[in-house]
Amino acid sequence: MVITAHTARVPADVLAGSRELMDLAFDDFEDEDWNHALGGEHAWALEDGRVVAHGSLVLRRCYLGDDEGGRVLRVGYVEAVAVHPAHQRRGLGGAVMAALEQLAPAYDLLALGASDAGRPMYDARGWVPWRGTLHVLGPAGRVRCDEEEGYVLVHSADGLDLDAPLTCDWRDGDVW
Repeated sequence: MVITAHTARVPADVLAGSRELMDLAFDDFEDEDWNHALGGEHAWALEDGRVVAHGSLVLRRCYLGDDEGGRVLRVGYVEAVAVHPAHQRRGLGGAVMAALEQLAPAYDLLALGASDAGRPMYDARGWVPWRGTLHVLGPAGRVRCDEEEGYVLVHSADGLDLDAPLTCDWRDGDVW
């Protein structure tokens, strides 16, 4: 069973267990990455009182279009999705994603930065790559993030031009 709650309502032991799961699941998960996962909705599964699957959805502002015109989007950005290695291939990742995807009506678009390992699950769930160029609006102005292109996936993008440039807001660590 997947449980959902806003960061402010997630029990401290669940947050701590979710952070530990990230270190187990990823070789290079930093505190900045964990900070990206806070402040939104979390979805998690427990087994024997331990977090075995987790994901979160946080609000980000993105700009769709180029400098000549476009619009600001409310993007639900998926962060910190992981399943304990001993519990993989049991549908837990899909259950966590389903819980987060149910929140899509609150946003103009859902997006995430996919890892190679996670990509097959997202593909199977109907997530598609953003086809346009990717940028970040940061201290140096608007900068292209071509190394992220092909790895940023979107869902519930009805009516949006997936070939248009997409610019995310600045944040420490990985911007996408």
